[in-house]
Amino acid sequence: MQLSSPRFKAFTVSAGLTFWLFIITNSLGVFSTEFFLIVVGIIFVFFQILSIKISKILDYIAIFNTKIFLGILFVGVISVYGIFFKLLRIDLLRLKQNNDSYWLDVEQTETYRIRKQY
Repeated sequence: MQLSSPRFKAFTVSAGLTFWLFIITNSLGVFSTEFFLIVVGIIFVFFQILSIKISKILDYIAIFNTKIFLGILFVGVISVYGIFFKLLRIDLLRLKQNNDSYWLDVEQTETYRIRKQY
């Protein structure tokens, strides 16, 4: 973001704040299109007018916004994988002995069935 123009920084930060505004108002159940469009318009105009003067601040806001978003995304993806693995009864660490496992049991496989792959 340090090499980007101040106007582009203002646009990306405005888009990020718009995204969070949508997420927060929707999750609280107070979302209305009129309020959302007015606040988005004010945010975009404000940041575009002051983009050159607050260029450094826009860098920090963009970095903070990205860290928060990626952190939430990471936690969400890991949670979804955990839920799917629990529902599908997948044991990645193979902590329990299962008779209906699709994993090859190396101790019981004959040596003539194992081929080298190069």
